[in-house]
Amino acid sequence: MTPKTARLAAIAATTVLTAAVFLLPANAATDEKAVLTTYTNIAHAVYEDSLTTAKTLDDKIHAFLDKPSDATLDAAKQAWLAARAPYQQSEAFRFGNPIVDDWEGRVNAWPLDEGLIDYVDANYGTESDENSLYTANVIANPSIKINGETVDASKLTPEFLSGTLQEAGDIEANVATGYHAIEFLLWGQDLHGTEAGSGERPYTDYDKANCTHGNCERRAEYLASAADLLVTDLEEMVAKWADEGEARKAVLDADPKAGLSVILTGLGSLSYGELAGERMKLGLMLHDPEEEHDCFSDNTTNSHLNDALGIQNVYLGRYKRLDGKTVEGSSLSSLVAAADPAVDTELKAKLDTTNAKMKAMADRAKGGEAYDQQIGEGNAEGNATVQAAIDALVDQTKSLERAVAALKLDAIAFEGSDSLDAPDKVFQ
Repeated sequence: MTPKTARLAAIAATTVLTAAVFLLPANAATDEKAVLTTYTNIAHAVYEDSLTTAKTLDDKIHAFLDKPSDATLDAAKQAWLAARAPYQQSEAFRFGNPIVDDWEGRVNAWPLDEGLIDYVDANYGTESDENSLYTANVIANPSIKINGETVDASKLTPEFLSGTLQEAGDIEANVATGYHAIEFLLWGQDLHGTEAGSGERPYTDYDKANCTHGNCERRAEYLASAADLLVTDLEEMVAKWADEGEARKAVLDADPKAGLSVILTGLGSLSYGELAGERMKLGLMLHDPEEEHDCFSDNTTNSHLNDALGIQNVYLGRYKRLDGKTVEGSSLSSLVAAADPAVDTELKAKLDTTNAKMKAMADRAKGGEAYDQQIGEGNAEGNATVQAAIDALVDQTKSLERAVAALKLDAIAFEGSDSLDAPDKVFQ
């Protein structure tokens, strides 16, 4: 494994949309407000479920650290996997909501240069032209240099992780907090490339009486802090979408058409530039397991499936909670149907198709072929399965553009990706 290349920057894919000839009903303003209310209710519910599962993860991690064993480590891993499902469905609220975008990097930033955090395999390399902290290994070193200055790292507290280490040196790959930092600390590196297998970190990396790889106490301190911090960060976002919360008010107090643009910006950008492009097409083009979203745990197909489900949830105005109850109400779908029934029918069908293609990837993973294997060079069938999901995402984005036009909203620039818009640049 050579030093990782910095992630390619997304470029805006601007599409000028033509206005539809259909007229909205006379009570459109009321309907729009109701749609926005449903949207904020779903946001609050999905972040609450993310918080609930993060608290369980925190508990399981602390139980593991109290009594390290294969069983308690596996319980923590299972809690992490469970926590990913609701959180990934929340990503449909990104891109259009600045409050979410400014916060999101604290909990779900990727890819990360894991050598910042802990020991890594020799094939990882020892330095990077882009990142002076590429192998800083803060767990092994009570002081590190950031921008040439010595920094006290003797206490790996939540405040240190979030205030000093996260994006240290203004480098995005220095991810010190959130789901993926925790994932690395639970699984360790996946050294299998595009062959079968995920990370294989031993529980003894945290066993003070039988410590492997050294620094077990500091590693435990880091993991505990990261887990606690995830809960704190999610509590913050839940509060922002609660009644009178900042994020809820930003949507509901704005012009309703601006609110609808927020919704569609999030759906289109996640569908196209982020998911189809940066998370899927780029890795497929490069056949590179380092471009896998949940790369340590091999959970990527489930995360992608939940992203697609989150898009569908928001469009249809319904979300099934962990307790089995459904949050639902006036939907974007109903507004589009009133303006242009054909567009709504088309978009709902395409959302179903995307979910089916994502499920096909997840089913292959359940059958023993993880996402990093599916994108591997020479795996024609696996590659085709991933490409089919990418194609479905791109196709549904075209219908999201038609929905923007049907609702007579100003043209929206969905986030793009070089891998989709300028593939030649990927290999330059």
